Amino acid sequence: MTGRLVVVSNRIPTEAVPSGGLVVALHDALSEQGGLWIGAHPETGDPDAPFEEIGGAPYRRLAFRLSEADYENYYLGFANSVLWPLSHHRVDLVEINAAYTAAYLAVNRRLARRMAAILQPDDLVWIHDYHFLPLAAELRALGVGNRIGFFLHIPVPNITDLEVLPHPPDYAAWLAQYDLVGLQTRTDVARCLEIYRADPRAEFLPSCAVKFEDRVTRVQSFPIGIDVAAFRADALSAGSKGDGMEARANYVIGVDRLDYSKGLPNRFRAFERYLQDHGTGDRLSLVQIAPPTREAVDAYRRITADLEYIAGQVNGLYGAFDWSPIRFIHRPVPRDEIARLLRGAKACLVTSLADGMNLVAKEFVAAQDPDDPGVLILSRFAGAAEDMTDALLVNPYDHDAVAQAIDRAAHMSRDERLRRHAALTEVVERTDVRAWSRSFIDRLSRLEPGLLLRGRPLREALARFDRPSPPRALRLSTKPT
Repeated sequence: MTGRLVVVSNRIPTEAVPSGGLVVALHDALSEQGGLWIGAHPETGDPDAPFEEIGGAPYRRLAFRLSEADYENYYLGFANSVLWPLSHHRVDLVEINAAYTAAYLAVNRRLARRMAAILQPDDLVWIHDYHFLPLAAELRALGVGNRIGFFLHIPVPNITDLEVLPHPPDYAAWLAQYDLVGLQTRTDVARCLEIYRADPRAEFLPSCAVKFEDRVTRVQSFPIGIDVAAFRADALSAGSKGDGMEARANYVIGVDRLDYSKGLPNRFRAFERYLQDHGTGDRLSLVQIAPPTREAVDAYRRITADLEYIAGQVNGLYGAFDWSPIRFIHRPVPRDEIARLLRGAKACLVTSLADGMNLVAKEFVAAQDPDDPGVLILSRFAGAAEDMTDALLVNPYDHDAVAQAIDRAAHMSRDERLRRHAALTEVVERTDVRAWSRSFIDRLSRLEPGLLLRGRPLREALARFDRPSPPRALRLSTKPT
């Protein structure tokens, strides 16, 4: 394939060197391979204005604007008050509103029209996350026949939970318009296939392929990772900032966006249980970094108030003039500072109630001193737990079990820490972000674009679907776009 790699995500960074989860992953992939990144500008504006070019990157960045109404109804509304809680098994938080649904479909339709006008026939299109579930369907309706892949960074909803959607059959139909659907875990693949198994429009084909009406799509897990070398370098070069956090200091750490899916109140209560059961003699602290996010959504305001209350209560009961058991940092912290704090912690607490992957777990492992590593305490409900089985796996709802894991981590022998860290490092390096992106791109590149089954024998169609492209198809163009 000689065309471009075209990436679409909700957020597009305006800084030269972006930071944060998915953004870093896409920046790394596009920096290495070149191409075009399309995403929403961080500031609202005229939704009908042309794409805006953002310079300063080794690839093209085109931003579209959302209106204030789009932001309220498409982003805060359908994306984050319907799809996000639905996918994280919190149907009690889903807010159904006809304006949300209309805006979500309208934004995707508008973006599809703009993309169709600039896409070239050989472009490989890689669309990211729940904001754009219908985007391939809208592109197909406009006659776009390119290879289109989709990667979902959050969990696949339970099949029974889909019934809360305004039109439940849409979810399966939207995904079926992609040539390749990438998911974080094998569990997510099984959950997705269960949705198709229950859909009378779908038929199963070999190797996780699904025939849906007259199209075929593949469903496969591609566990995302981090830029291991870069994060390791950050941890080594950050140095001491004079805030009292020395190497292998007496604290456990949590680093999360402030979100109900991260189990932060459970984490604070589990640490309180640790203090109750094991005393305060060790003066172990919990350092929790939780930058604000989606503060306009009621559920996020409530969780902030809950955490502030619990932290104040615990510190009042167990703290001393020169020691705070919980240090709750509710503001953004620079990436290199986070790397240093992760490296210096005795343990990292990841207590997700539902999580697509959780890259903090991998960042913690990458940041560690291999001769004196800390211990990863990892929720069984985080996608990372599927492969990072040498962490201390916990049920975040069980405060006693988490408290015991904290005590075990704080007193674990060096030999056990070394053994666990070596096994976890192998997983982190094997799922490095470059391996992740190459794996997805290579798989998508080898698929026959726009496969339709009208009038063709199934065996012939599948042969075309799985036929490898010529070797040059695996090399994406790095020519200026």
